[in-house]
Amino acid sequence: MNKKHGSHFKTYFVMYLIGLGIYLLTLLVDPFNLVNINHTLLIVIYYLVLFLSGVHVIGEGIYDTIYDTIKKKRFYPNVHLLMTLAAIGAIIIGHYHEAVILILIFAGAHFLEDIIQNRSKAEIEKLINLNPPSARLIKSDGSIEIVDSSELKIDDLVMILNGDEVPSDGIIIEGETELNEANITGEAIPVYKKIGDQVYGSTINESNRIKVRINKNSDETVVAKIVELVSQTQDNITPTAKLIKKIEPIYVTVALIFAPIFYLLGNFVLNWGHDEAFYRTMVYLIGVSPCALAVTDIPATLSALSSLAKRGVLFKGGSYLASLNDVKKIAFDKTGTLTSGIPVVTDVIYLEENKLYDDLVYSMEKGSNHPLAVAIINKFEKSKDLSLEVENLIGVGVKAKYQNNEYKIAKPSYFDNISDDIINQTNKLQNEGKTVTYFSENNNIKIIIAFVDELKETSIDAIKYFNENNIETIMVTGDATNTANSVAKKLNINKVYANVLPQEKSKIVTKLKTNNNIVTFVGDGINDAPALANANLGIAMNSGTDLAVEVADGILMRNNLLDLAYTHKVSKKLRKVVIQNIFFALFVVLFLVVTNLFTNLNMPLAVLIHEGSTVVVILSGLRLLRPIKTKINKY
Repeated sequence: MNKKHGSHFKTYFVMYLIGLGIYLLTLLVDPFNLVNINHTLLIVIYYLVLFLSGVHVIGEGIYDTIYDTIKKKRFYPNVHLLMTLAAIGAIIIGHYHEAVILILIFAGAHFLEDIIQNRSKAEIEKLINLNPPSARLIKSDGSIEIVDSSELKIDDLVMILNGDEVPSDGIIIEGETELNEANITGEAIPVYKKIGDQVYGSTINESNRIKVRINKNSDETVVAKIVELVSQTQDNITPTAKLIKKIEPIYVTVALIFAPIFYLLGNFVLNWGHDEAFYRTMVYLIGVSPCALAVTDIPATLSALSSLAKRGVLFKGGSYLASLNDVKKIAFDKTGTLTSGIPVVTDVIYLEENKLYDDLVYSMEKGSNHPLAVAIINKFEKSKDLSLEVENLIGVGVKAKYQNNEYKIAKPSYFDNISDDIINQTNKLQNEGKTVTYFSENNNIKIIIAFVDELKETSIDAIKYFNENNIETIMVTGDATNTANSVAKKLNINKVYANVLPQEKSKIVTKLKTNNNIVTFVGDGINDAPALANANLGIAMNSGTDLAVEVADGILMRNNLLDLAYTHKVSKKLRKVVIQNIFFALFVVLFLVVTNLFTNLNMPLAVLIHEGSTVVVILSGLRLLRPIKTKINKY
């Protein structure tokens, strides 16, 4: 439904269904005019059907024509205005049935288009659940009270235990820990936090207890800003206009101009006389009524959406799929989109061989659920489990004693007097975008272990496809520059934005949209939500957060970027089919107008040909139900 009338959509739709029901009931009572229904009663029924089913079409036609004409400061008719005139013309010459059919078909197509596009906004109120519902407030007497996180004020002190969500933005004043900030930065590896460090609401405490001083009100937190950005962009976002919408104003203007010309030509030049000229003008209005033109897009888009759904690609509206054909730039989040989002061990460099070391590494990490620990356990899973007392070194690693020796698994910065050879190997690994940790015996490094958030196998081929189709590929990530550049190099991505926060991601999308560029953003996390909502087309991975899926325009259910490449192919074919349908629909209109001009074309035949062209256009759109054949099978 038109945006200005969207609040009455349900009412108009119910009225349409009632009108359609009355019409169908009339056909059931007297399908072939075998029973002589009272003529006056039949006319009243037709008027009732026209009002119930056509009031929204007529209302929008008049309102939108006036609104757009004033706004654009030139005559800008709406296609519904032409349908109104065509129906009125049929009524004037007594062809009530044809008028009803025209209104029912066009109004039905109009409603169907609205349903397909699914313009209902994401339910922003669900975002309230992003922030923890409660917080451990430390009162002045040292006691702890459980309060709603929205009640926290600046300078309040809160206690955050292991496993708790941080209730609001603040500064650590006591303790040290590791926080999972994936929903803010997109980084899969927890971040070490100590006294004086900033923490963000909704991040998860994965280690020790900490005390935090709140430094932002609930409506000023990073998550609150994300919510605000999503809300703003949802309110302002406008789907790419369908091709048919670009043609309609010109089409209607030309049709309206030629209506009186057609009458005058017939009456005064061709000497048809007033009655015949008026009759043929009404046939002309019926001939140019855009029933076929109105369905040039809808069946084709429905078919494409249905075919894609079987492949695991879902769109929240047909216009989003159509807009993918126009995309000039496509931006990707890294973690969980281009990569798996789960760290894995890629390198184990032994500086001294000893089977005991493998057993120690496994035993020291087996009790931890830290992502890096999980990766180590998976790598060393065949090792012997030793009985150890392991001490957690917050933000650094772990340590344990065994047979009078001290062993540590810790980050490089924790160790002193590292040899040049180890430093060089570490630098090499880090330049490849890998996270490095050491295993040591009595502070002597014995093993270098490197981790990486692995690329998905499909990412390379997907990026290759977009590059070959002259679509600029961009990576926007909160990761460090070295990591981001390393991933971009492997994927052959054109441009990289690293070390960015959610607000910056959305601003980058705005920058990419300059010069009328159509931009797609692909992501999976809460941190991606503003960018997903701000992009012309937002695509979420099904494995992502509820918010990302909620605000996105399309969802990749299989988390496979090759499905997005295939979808681009479908979008291109959809555009071709729509254009073919438009030309065919216009050809039929031209045929009816010319035939009506040179022969005495009766109204029932004109309606038959006109609606027959509508059926042909619908069948043409159904071609997209079949999967597209591609040269490269994996696409």
